[in-house]
Parts: sequence; C-alpha cells; structure tokens
Amino acid sequence: MKRNKPSYRILGVDPGLAKTGWGVLEDNDGKIKYIDHGVIETKAGLPRAQRLLFILQSIRTIIGKYRPSEAAIEILFFGRNVSSAIPVAESRGVITAAIAEKGIPLRELTPNAIKMGVVGQLSADKKQVQEMVRLILGLDKAPKPDHAADALGAAICAINSKSIF
Repeated sequence: MKRNKPSYRILGVDPGLAKTGWGVLEDNDGKIKYIDHGVIETKAGLPRAQRLLFILQSIRTIIGKYRPSEAAIEILFFGRNVSSAIPVAESRGVITAAIAEKGIPLRELTPNAIKMGVVGQLSADKKQVQEMVRLILGLDKAPKPDHAADALGAAICAINSKSIF
C-alpha cells in the first residue's frame, strides 16, 4: 500500500536589491506543481532603506498569500566587487528575516547547487536554467526574468532534495 506524502508549498527566492526573484511550487506526492512566480523590483533613485523596506513588505505579502511550508534561497557569492555584493546581502537579510518571522524552515542553496539540480551542469548559463525550469514545470514559456527562473530553480532543488519517508 502506497502512503501519500502530504503536499507542501515551497517559496524559492533569488535575492537582489534592484530585482528579487520569487517562485512558488507545490509538491503533491512527488509531483511538482507550478503555482506562481514574479519579481520584486525597486527603484534605483530611492534610498536603500526604502528599497529594503519594500522588499521586506513584498516578501511578507507573498508569504501571506501563498503560505509556504518551506523556503529556499540562493546563497550569496561574490568575486572581486564586494561593494556590489553588500546591497544584495542586505536584501537577503531582510528576506531571511521575513521568512524566519513566520517560522518557515529555510534551505540555503549555492548557485552551483541550483545549476546542477536544474540543468545538471555547473557551466549552465541563465538561458539554460530558464529553459530547464520551463521543461520541468511544463510551462509554455521560459520564466522571465532570469531572477524568477533562478528562484523557481531553488524551489525545484529544495523539493528534489527533500528527504523521502
């Protein structure tokens, strides 16, 4: 006799100050179902504090609307330009705080883990990730912009790596 796993929703997030991608998927007994995705965009002319507040409020709204059981977020990696990484890290901070505020378990995934989990190659580019997310989720078009596709990729990886009992 097969025992059905309870369905759960997962919120995937690709943090950024200018654009934060998000995507919501549902796992129904091992079958991934697409729910929604989008991008939180902030205006470059606003003070950073106002942009971060907008991201925080938007993530809270998304959590309230979709009520995820779990969340997955891309871990920040930066190379030589530390100054550009700081605003992204601040965005990631308000996002993780909003998730923690609701007691939602959070998985943190490296960009390479997402590429491997979705495309199967560390060298995958943004278009390959978008196309594989489209295929996995059975969408008519690749999710755009790439920030939303990365967020859906994080959610796919979290679902696929969830322990099976």
